[in-house]
Amino acid sequence: MTILQLPVTPPFAASAMLDALRSHTVAGYERHDAQTRTHSRAVRARGGPAVVSVTFASDSEAFHVTARIDAADDRDVPELEQRIRTWLDLDAESTVIDAALGADPILAPLVSGRPGLRVLGATDWFSTAVQTVLGQQVSLAAGATFTARLVAAYGEPDFDGLRCFPTPQRLKGIDPDELKTTVRITGARSRTVYALANAAADGLDPASSSEFRDDLLVLPGIGPWTVDYLSLRALGDRDAFPSGDLVLRRALGGITAGETTTRAESWRPWRAYAVSHLWTHAAYRVAGGRPDRGQ
Repeated sequence: MTILQLPVTPPFAASAMLDALRSHTVAGYERHDAQTRTHSRAVRARGGPAVVSVTFASDSEAFHVTARIDAADDRDVPELEQRIRTWLDLDAESTVIDAALGADPILAPLVSGRPGLRVLGATDWFSTAVQTVLGQQVSLAAGATFTARLVAAYGEPDFDGLRCFPTPQRLKGIDPDELKTTVRITGARSRTVYALANAAADGLDPASSSEFRDDLLVLPGIGPWTVDYLSLRALGDRDAFPSGDLVLRRALGGITAGETTTRAESWRPWRAYAVSHLWTHAAYRVAGGRPDRGQ
């Protein structure tokens, strides 16, 4: 076990990050403890499975995040530390971003209410891509339930009662009809997960392909919203903007995707942070409310 104090340059909206983590929690893959302000997730490192747990101080005292790393191989700790920093967007230039977005009349009260809001990222792109597919056009709760069934059936046992997300190689070998029955999703969605797993197992990876977005778009069941959402969450694109997102459009008054894109032009190059502000305001803090997401 390794415990680290990961520095964060304030401001840092730690409570908002906790809200986002809570809203996306996948049972069996993650564990969320609101009382201790701790979130845990099973991850897969080079040396084997690991569990990372992050604990947040109050917003006024959030100068660091406490990370506990339980790794099968201690040599994985530096890599896992960086993955945590990426996952929680700890290296964001919050003062620059807040100053830019705070000039917008819609975003100004949101930025003032949650200074230092970060973009919830990912610990690996594939798990987030599959979760994004499972969450298309359904609520966050439904997407998390589908993902929990997938992890329970095909994930690798870790420790502390958690399981790692199934690898592309594991899902590549599962017939789409079995996925449909086990995860209780539509046939079309099971075929998309199957196609995505096959592509990833055959080498599709954002780190090694300059045409990654185009490669994703040719897969059945993956459209612009899925790619834009994945770009925001897992690919580190801080100007990513899923204009077709229903929660986003509703937060802007129920406008069309095209109108949303036009409205957001002044938010460049920080549109991902603007989206995170609007999602946080509209979805993550609503008691029991996990609105529809998707195209």
